[in-house]
Amino acid sequence: MTNSFDISKVVISLENVSVRYRAPEEPIGTLKEFVIRFIQGKVRYKEFLALNQINLQVTRGEIFGIIGRNGAGKSTLLKVISRVLIPSQGRVWIKGRVSPLLGLGAGFHPELTGRENIYLNGTLLGHSHREIVEHLEDIIEFSELGNFINAPIRSYSSGMIARLGFAVATTWEPELLLLDEVLAVGDEAFRRKCQSRMEGFRNNNDNTTIVIVAHQMDTIQSMCDRVAWIEQGNIQLVDSADNVIRAYRQSQ
Repeated sequence: MTNSFDISKVVISLENVSVRYRAPEEPIGTLKEFVIRFIQGKVRYKEFLALNQINLQVTRGEIFGIIGRNGAGKSTLLKVISRVLIPSQGRVWIKGRVSPLLGLGAGFHPELTGRENIYLNGTLLGHSHREIVEHLEDIIEFSELGNFINAPIRSYSSGMIARLGFAVATTWEPELLLLDEVLAVGDEAFRRKCQSRMEGFRNNNDNTTIVIVAHQMDTIQSMCDRVAWIEQGNIQLVDSADNVIRAYRQSQ
């Protein structure tokens, strides 16, 4: 793996990006209680920064990892990159079509079958009906769902949903693939299969850029060119996978 950085190949650029949330200072149990207290002017808010002045650049063809503790801001950062979340301040610049897998079931309808959800999810990713038809069997084969493809998504396990989501998102070679803990579910054999496909993207003229949020350090270390360690909304270090993981582990 190469750790070189070429500014001319940047496809993701974040400049001084912050995300600020407001939350009630005291827990409010029901909507009715919230409305009453809001009308009475008794709702007190506190603000916190989920992301604080983030500066980050990712280049074309990289497999880039994001690590950190729970609540550190990793998923928020991925949502900003995917444009699902608009930052409170700062500039986000993205070059290329984004294929996000930001959560299990995202882009799927629980009452539709797996087959029907392929059409739904493929359409949301910008593919035409004809393109989906042409790749339908490839998607089903890669997902290894067999006859379950005709069962409703609500009957799927988390691993089955991850299989289908990854299969749809990667059947067409994506320009920007964003993965949020998707490889954490399912069996090891399928994870290796997913990793093999991503390695294939990297070896194919660097057309695909991949950003992975994961807690599995072995996955990050084996796949990623560079890694960002984020803690309490702040980037602690961006460097090679080996250096960042070593620093992260030493902080535990």
